[in-house]
Amino acid sequence: MIHPTPEQLARADWATSSYSAANNECVEVARASSWVGVRDTKTPGGPALAVAPSSWAAVVEAVRTEQI
Repeated sequence: MIHPTPEQLARADWATSSYSAANNECVEVARASSWVGVRDTKTPGGPALAVAPSSWAAVVEAVRTEQI
């Protein structure tokens, strides 16, 4: 299981999707060598989900190919 520290999450370089709606109803993503963080753009200080880079790549591919 991936467990970045709160400090790592706070210092991460978060990026919002270019597809994000004007009202910020989207997610932000931060990439590190051993994890990818995902959080809600509306609550950047709130909880974040951290997954393995390979798991995030599988999610992105599934969305890209409209499998989910």
